[in-house]
Amino acid sequence: MAIDDTDRQLISLLRKDARLSVATLAATLGVSRGTVTNRLRKLENEHVIVGYTLQLRPDAEPNRICAWMGVRVDGDQTRRVMASLLGEPAVVALHDTNGRWDLLAELRAESMAELSKVLERIRLIKGIANTETSILLATFR
Repeated sequence: MAIDDTDRQLISLLRKDARLSVATLAATLGVSRGTVTNRLRKLENEHVIVGYTLQLRPDAEPNRICAWMGVRVDGDQTRRVMASLLGEPAVVALHDTNGRWDLLAELRAESMAELSKVLERIRLIKGIANTETSILLATFR
């Protein structure tokens, strides 16, 4: 699917505020509401836009633990490991990376005890050679 400048501008606006009305999006882009509606439908149908989400300030849930886990995968086990990690409820995002780690997983837990259980489950996934986890302490921007 080809994405043009209008699609890119629409996506940019929605990244800033996914609750903007079709009328506001149309006025900002200088197009009709029908154009916005049709483009949104096209982007959703083509799975360019796969969902709309709510984002909270990091300090809005002060007791929730956020951590990042670097994962090194054994040999050709990447797809298997990815499928297992995506099935883990505590994994809120999974990224393919280069460098020291093959994958980077963003983890969320309600307590240190829960995070410990998540780490235990992940360590049991076949195909993982090594992991390193860092816990978010503060966010500055």
